[in-house]
Amino acid sequence: MFDIQEIRSQFSILDQKVNGKPLVYLDNAATSQKPDSVLDVWTQYYKEINANVHRGIHTLSQLATEEMELSRRKIQKFINAKHDYEVIFTKGTTEGLNLIAYILTQELKKDDEIIISYLEHHSNIVPWQLLCERTGAKLRVIPIDENGILQLDILDEFLSEKTKVVSVNHVSNALGIVNPIEQIIEKTRKNTDAYIVIDGAQSAPHFVIDVQKMDCDFYVFSGHKMYAPMGTGILYGKENILEELPPFHGGGEMIATCSFDGTTYAPLPFKYEAGTPNVGGNIALGAAVDFILKVGQQNIQNHENALLEYAQRKLLELDGIKIYGEKANRTGVVSFNLEGVGIASDVGMILDKLGIAVRTGHHCTQPIMSFFNIAGTVRASFAVYNDFNEIDLLVEGVKKAQRMLS
Repeated sequence: MFDIQEIRSQFSILDQKVNGKPLVYLDNAATSQKPDSVLDVWTQYYKEINANVHRGIHTLSQLATEEMELSRRKIQKFINAKHDYEVIFTKGTTEGLNLIAYILTQELKKDDEIIISYLEHHSNIVPWQLLCERTGAKLRVIPIDENGILQLDILDEFLSEKTKVVSVNHVSNALGIVNPIEQIIEKTRKNTDAYIVIDGAQSAPHFVIDVQKMDCDFYVFSGHKMYAPMGTGILYGKENILEELPPFHGGGEMIATCSFDGTTYAPLPFKYEAGTPNVGGNIALGAAVDFILKVGQQNIQNHENALLEYAQRKLLELDGIKIYGEKANRTGVVSFNLEGVGIASDVGMILDKLGIAVRTGHHCTQPIMSFFNIAGTVRASFAVYNDFNEIDLLVEGVKKAQRMLS
């Protein structure tokens, strides 16, 4: 049974006041809050078994290794990867995307093409631009319509024997639009042998993810957006692809043998996990998966969709509200502006004085903002612990901002 008050009670940070008002945290697309169960696991690691992993025969090292590898197996099941060694620990989505773009360098040549979309976060734009600079490849961008919906007929025109990479996000962080990645993958597989990369930063916290059914080559996401500590993330890659491609970082852990004459690399996943990992964070990421599964992924999705529908309806009852992507299939995000108010940050500051945390600005998606000819938006984004009363407080705060800024 879904009990929102019981869920909220697991997040101690929600008990505090900000500027004398109860905290209303609606900035979950930037980072989620962490349940006490996750924080307890993270703290317990440092209090009881702090040690480096995979390298020691002593008891603490063995315990730390067991806990981190257990977390890897939890994540394998969470995304339905075929093997646990296809799950690579990273610092987050940005590192995962940069890793992929780097290891694909030798796979591309001049005039090859990389396809991304207009809805991408900068972290799914800049690494590919850098890859183009290194190789002479060209970047092609799937356009959007006035509702922010990808124009997939243009993707059909783009796909050719020159296409080597197609990289798109599952959900837009700026607008909350759910992209039809099943269609994108199907079209790509039908017409090319390109690598398919999915940015799952905004989908892993909200949906059931099945990378085998999806049939992507790579899938990346961040722990801190799904109730885990910052500095954690996952890169999933198909075994045969990861085996063939070169490593990203060099150093400890990723070697099988090392001499001045040359080095051989460790098997997966360690080939891509050079150096000391974020052991406590990686273990806590497994605890975050436990939390999500205990609440129930379908329960989370249903609740967040209800919050989104309610927030959009209540905001649109106000005069002078523009919601971006209003008619698109969305999840977890309402991104809006007030007509006649030039700076979204002014709205955000007024809401903050009321204890309401939202994100304002371009959300690391400047091309989207340029498309709509705006500098930024006010973005409210939801998690499982948000409730309808908080939406009402948001709407009242927006009303106050309208009065003060008009």
